[in-house]
Amino acid sequence: GFVFWGQVRWISQFEVSAESFDMPELTAVEVAVEDFAEVVTETAVSPPTTPISFTSAPIITDTNLAPAPNPHTYQARQPAHSFTIHVVERGETPNRIADQHGISPETLLGGNPWLSQESNALAADTELVILPIDGVLHTVAPGETLESISDLYKIPVADIVAVASNNLEAPFLRLVPETQLLVPGATVGQFYWTAPKSVAGVGQNGFAVVGTGTYVWPVGGRCITQYAWAGHPALDVSMSDGAALVAADRGTVTYASWAAGTYYDYGNLIVINHGNGYETLYAHLSSISVYPGQVVQQGEYIGATGNTGNSSGPHLHLEIRLNDIRDDPLFYLSGPTQNCAQ
Repeated sequence: GFVFWGQVRWISQFEVSAESFDMPELTAVEVAVEDFAEVVTETAVSPPTTPISFTSAPIITDTNLAPAPNPHTYQARQPAHSFTIHVVERGETPNRIADQHGISPETLLGGNPWLSQESNALAADTELVILPIDGVLHTVAPGETLESISDLYKIPVADIVAVASNNLEAPFLRLVPETQLLVPGATVGQFYWTAPKSVAGVGQNGFAVVGTGTYVWPVGGRCITQYAWAGHPALDVSMSDGAALVAADRGTVTYASWAAGTYYDYGNLIVINHGNGYETLYAHLSSISVYPGQVVQQGEYIGATGNTGNSSGPHLHLEIRLNDIRDDPLFYLSGPTQNCAQ
């Protein structure tokens, strides 16, 4: 072993010293030890002549002993969103603002929960938060989980986690109360439009004149591209751009401008209140020739048909409403029509 090798080396050195100093002859035991030392020295392994390189040696990474995250000490990262602020200008509508930023009108509501769904209540100089994608900015309440938020908006948990700015880290996916998560694809409602009734008179229902209760066709055409049905309680009449438009009945003009609607961006719009619970709406106009407060007679020229707003071609979008409920205009208009829907 190690001790014996040391003894061998010491004896060998002693022998060299003895020769130098003319020591007495060695005994048989001492000669045997010397012979053994020579054998060991001759058979020892020599060091390698080429240095060993460790730079190319494979590195084995073993994470079996890596510490697992501790749920008691883990600090959740807060969301870090980046939003655009849009200042509303006079005359802007939700649809127009949404188109400008490449989002849906409903996303304006999703990013601004205080915003009224009444689209014509959108005031100038209002600051709107513009979300980077369609969805809802949800404020996390104490006790909420990703699963409960997912159930609320019917959006998969994976989609919420996938939004990078939400900073949701596995494995805990912990939420921080009072912070805001961006829920992609979610909605909280949609804009609607109610005909304004700001023009007051002295007649029935506050209007100066009362209609006849009968209605004439407001345009010369009868080519119907879309009839009234549950999803479209109105009548679309195909017309050339700039065709004459007349009032279907006597009444007071209550709206004559650009406006947004529930399902449509009406473009240039005229609303006439007939003082008897009925209103008529004329949308997508190319021009408007009346003003709010003006009294018009049945058959009087009020503007021209067009293709403004959310429109697939020049036509008149006509609505007849009774106490704010839209009815089928063909219940009130007489004469044959042509089905041009195909």
